Amino acid sequence: MIDYSTFTEDALESRLWDLRQDHADLDASIQALSLAPLPDLIVIGRLKRKKLALKDEIARIEDFLNPDIIA
Repeated sequence: MIDYSTFTEDALESRLWDLRQDHADLDASIQALSLAPLPDLIVIGRLKRKKLALKDEIARIEDFLNPDIIA
């Protein structure tokens, strides 16, 4: 796992933007492949796992940038 404390806030925001864009691109690819007459379920499964990994990293960065502090 990546140690986000070594990154600047601007670098993390940039990374977050890139990850969100990649996530959206994967979603579009999955949608397009799903509409094919004979969708390749193996490729779709791989893309979904990659999309989930991106979602997890997005959540970790968001949690690092906006920690839940109970007062």
